[in-house]
Amino acid sequence: MFGRKKQPPTAKIETLIGPGARIEGNLIVSGGVHLEGYVKGNVTTAPDGSAVLSIGPQGVVEGIVEVPRVIVHGEVRGDIRARDKVELGAGARVSGNVSYGVIEMAAGAVIQGRLVAPATPATPAAADAGPA
Repeated sequence: MFGRKKQPPTAKIETLIGPGARIEGNLIVSGGVHLEGYVKGNVTTAPDGSAVLSIGPQGVVEGIVEVPRVIVHGEVRGDIRARDKVELGAGARVSGNVSYGVIEMAAGAVIQGRLVAPATPATPAAADAGPA
């Protein structure tokens, strides 16, 4: 009531990839996925799918992450493309560009790359005008 923001519900974790797991190859995710292991390959979701990827403190992804919502407390060695939201915890390390709808960063998070805000859609008048 006083000064407290209502937090959005967190995604239910349906898949857990533990700290001893090592995946070499692309990973297609859906629903809530928590990663504490190592993935060498791209992590994506189906084109019409929605997913939340949570990378824990021990988790490492070496490849492109293209998931609607990404939460990082570990390491990503590649670009992150999240159309909805990217959350970077204090221990997050990203070596690549981060494209996002909304971004939230804790103090201590490190990005070695560029932050790419979402593209603004063209105005209808400019799109319809065409060459003069």
